[in-house]
Amino acid sequence: MNRVRRDKNSHRTIWLLVFVAVSVFVIIFFAARGRFTAPLGSIAATGALAPFQRAVSWAGYQINGVTSSIWELVSAYYQNELLKNEVVQLRQQNLTASEYAAENERLRNLLGYKQAASQFDLEAAQVIGREQATWTSMIVINKGTSDGIAKNMPVVTEKGLVGVVTEVAPNAAKVQLILDPRCSVGTLIQRPESRVAGIVQGSIADAMTPNMINIPKNSDVVEGDMVITSGFGGIYPKGIAVGTVDSLEDDGGGLLKIAVLKPVVDFQKLEDVLVITASREAPPAPLTPPVQTPGTETDKDGNFINGEKAEDK
Repeated sequence: MNRVRRDKNSHRTIWLLVFVAVSVFVIIFFAARGRFTAPLGSIAATGALAPFQRAVSWAGYQINGVTSSIWELVSAYYQNELLKNEVVQLRQQNLTASEYAAENERLRNLLGYKQAASQFDLEAAQVIGREQATWTSMIVINKGTSDGIAKNMPVVTEKGLVGVVTEVAPNAAKVQLILDPRCSVGTLIQRPESRVAGIVQGSIADAMTPNMINIPKNSDVVEGDMVITSGFGGIYPKGIAVGTVDSLEDDGGGLLKIAVLKPVVDFQKLEDVLVITASREAPPAPLTPPVQTPGTETDKDGNFINGEKAEDK
């Protein structure tokens, strides 16, 4: 048994040496190709080595194919990463362009209102904050005393009334919205047949719908009427849109009714506002004295024109 094993090991060693010798020969042969021309007698050797040459060529082809595939995969991966980054950048640019377009539209509307409302001096401002406790009652703008802003100045947009400045700092100010229940705005119905006056205040029950109160029950107020500022009180100029009448309710006492308003300003999307720093509204028309009854005419001092003194009378 030991002898058989030794014979098998000897055969394996011989075949291994033959394989190594042939491999070395093949390597030397291919390394020397092109440096010299083989003699005619070496054709037989070349034919004998052809299978090895084909095997080596096939192996090289497979290795080149695998290497090319790996390179293509790596290239595709990096190209995919580049395309992903490009998509992210394009999305960011598109988002920025959309934001600029929206801002441009808002500023264009404010500029149009500023040019149309020539009776006002207007200062544009941005909304930079809201108080958490009074989200629907108070906003903060980025303009203050250094920009000519002062307390009790009205704040508007191109659509209508926003509120009034209540606190001022050098570079910021607080604005009380008309949605605040503590806010009171003198208003009237714009419709010529009505012209009913009332007061607009914020509603405790619904923070987004102010109410017009103190309306006599038999007053000519209907749903859809536009409510504007009346100019009473000296803070809000006359004629600024406030909202439309959405519904009418009794105040509970039986003598008055309440108009629930839909504001013209979308307070949830409030970003840019205008502060009225000065108003040049036309003064009211002079009063025309009533026609006096003949024989009772008086002069500017209160004396009868016919010569009798008032005290003598």
